[in-house]
Amino acid sequence: MENKTARLTVLIDPRKKEAFEQLCASKDLTPSQVVRQLIRGYLAEHQVNYLAEEPGQKKGSD
Repeated sequence: MENKTARLTVLIDPRKKEAFEQLCASKDLTPSQVVRQLIRGYLAEHQVNYLAEEPGQKKGSD
């Protein structure tokens, strides 16, 4: 699980937003949970390692 969070703002059609929110609610998930799942899947599909340490950052550092 990720330790830190960052905000991502996405502009979408209001009808798509409403449909997405309703679908998420019907699955007992938040839109944020679904977006995080989609991003993890997209990164995995393209074999992007996002778990690697940032340059200059020590293990266990915040």
